[in-house]
Amino acid sequence: MYTTIQKWGNSQAIRLPKAILEMAELHENDKVEIKVQDGTLVIVPVKKHKTLEERIAEYKGDYMCSEWDTGKPAGKEVF
Repeated sequence: MYTTIQKWGNSQAIRLPKAILEMAELHENDKVEIKVQDGTLVIVPVKKHKTLEERIAEYKGDYMCSEWDTGKPAGKEVF
């Protein structure tokens, strides 16, 4: 797919076709990082931070906390 760099105010802009945005699962106002790697322009989606509610919703209740063995004392640890 081809596009053209165009003037937008005092900057230059590229319009991203809807099909490209859908393939990349990007939406309006999503944050992206723009960088150049070996002369190639790369646009990378910024990972979205999950809210506490989203994290809790994913919890399946399968975690069981337990003690772990850190080995024998090696110095003058206080007990």
